[in-house]
Amino acid sequence: MPVEFGLGLVWYAVFVISTTFHEAAHGFAALKLGDPTAHHAGLATLDPVPHIQRSPIGMVAVPIVSFLFGGWMIGWASTPYDPYWAQANRRKAAWTALAGPGANLALILLAAALIRVGMALGLFAAPLESTWTQVTVAKSPGMVTSAAVVVSVLFSLNLILLVFNLLPLPPLDGSEILMLFLDDRTADRYRQFMAQPAANMVGLVIAWNVIGGLLGPAHGLALNLLYPGAGYH
Repeated sequence: MPVEFGLGLVWYAVFVISTTFHEAAHGFAALKLGDPTAHHAGLATLDPVPHIQRSPIGMVAVPIVSFLFGGWMIGWASTPYDPYWAQANRRKAAWTALAGPGANLALILLAAALIRVGMALGLFAAPLESTWTQVTVAKSPGMVTSAAVVVSVLFSLNLILLVFNLLPLPPLDGSEILMLFLDDRTADRYRQFMAQPAANMVGLVIAWNVIGGLLGPAHGLALNLLYPGAGYH
């Protein structure tokens, strides 16, 4: 139990940091592109407290439940935006949406760089069998073991958040990113559909049911990019 509790704390700490970075990226991108809504709401910030206060279910309840039942964490937060600005500037709004997953990709690349540097220094090694918590392993016991767990969780959790948020379903970022590829008429119709409250609920239910089948292949692909020729499945 103490080990599982400690591991849960690591996952949750990384989740809060990663989700806050994701949402702050939305806020900063929107501000730069012309929508100061998130900035004025105090959510274009790396301080996690305002994000937790805005989305307590997605940032507290769901992550803990998903870890208890699945051994990995997922959840969400939200950043306010001006819908009239988004409708008038749909491509800018799409790039603002893309900033969130981009932040998660940056954290994946950071974790990958730390792993490769650790391997070059003789601290880390590729695991014989990888899990969400074991993307890399320590070559010796002690603090290096804890570091290997933290960097593994940083890699895995941001991969989960990246895949989840890129699903083209409302209210996830992927639904807004579609605007980059739609003509004006289709985009207007799609935005009207996304504005319906029921669309968000249906989108989240579908996302929750399909994400499990996508994460395994995504994790295997990411590991094989991290360790070329390793042949992870």
